[in-house]
Amino acid sequence: MVQNLASQILNNGSYKGIAKTRYVNDKQITDHYAIIPTGQGLNNLMSLNPTAVKVYEVIVRRFLCIFLPPAVYRKVSLRVSVKGEQFFAGFKIQEEEGYLKAAAFSFSRKKEGKKEGESTGGGQVAEKEKSAGAEEKLEEGAAGAAFMNALNQLKKGAALPVKDMQIKEGETSPPKRYNSGTIILAMENAGQLIEDEELRAQIKGSGIGTSATRAEILKKLININYLALNRKTQLVTPTLMGEMIYEVVNNSIRPLLDPALTASWEKGLTMVAEGTITEEEYMKKLDDFVSRRTNIVQQLHNQCILNQQFNKAAGNYVKSN
Repeated sequence: MVQNLASQILNNGSYKGIAKTRYVNDKQITDHYAIIPTGQGLNNLMSLNPTAVKVYEVIVRRFLCIFLPPAVYRKVSLRVSVKGEQFFAGFKIQEEEGYLKAAAFSFSRKKEGKKEGESTGGGQVAEKEKSAGAEEKLEEGAAGAAFMNALNQLKKGAALPVKDMQIKEGETSPPKRYNSGTIILAMENAGQLIEDEELRAQIKGSGIGTSATRAEILKKLININYLALNRKTQLVTPTLMGEMIYEVVNNSIRPLLDPALTASWEKGLTMVAEGTITEEEYMKKLDDFVSRRTNIVQQLHNQCILNQQFNKAAGNYVKSN
């Protein structure tokens, strides 16, 4: 399958002009983490262990994706009023497969019994996004065409017959714990937590640290016992020491916990590079922040509060015999 895709790309000439796309831009080189297939040693592929073969396939397919067109979807949003209660439904229907045909890994497990969208009440919009390569069509074949035809005939304010209604009880699930992979993604996308649009745009695509340093930051936090890593499940959890470090910072220099601070410093560095402000002006503001916050910490005298928080948190880390 991968060989057929490569032949298709070569025959269509879609690789031409790749140097003028966002994938190749010498002016934006900041990190070095690109991995591309070379084709050398391909005869030895089947002698590799199964995990290595899967990793190779992921890299090859991701590489081929950049030469294929975008996937095209049609998004449909419905709002239905039933006896004064508002219900919403969201659907995403694939019209053109595009690069997704290269992103379908041979070892992927397809999830059954799930649709792209489900209706909900109480003003909630249900639209389940899936990762690239795992997109599924809402309906297939003639059934999908009939469904889209019915949607296209709907008009605002139209009355629809209600054949049946059911109440389904359920409960929300708590957020999943971070693992060694998802926490690095969270660092990379830290800008999504910033409300200010200008600052959010400042660290878009960079986040906390760089692609070359995020793993080392995590490794250091584990080595100094601020975080604990389960070697089997790769789940990352705080230690008692790490939780107390958080409480100390939260009660003294809270802005250090806000990615908006990183964004503002990044914005200052950008302004220095553009010549909007001088290096001396930037360093003066940075020095003022550090000095002012350090003086505030020295004047807090909140050891009693921190001690109470420590004793309260310690109860969560007592190991049962």
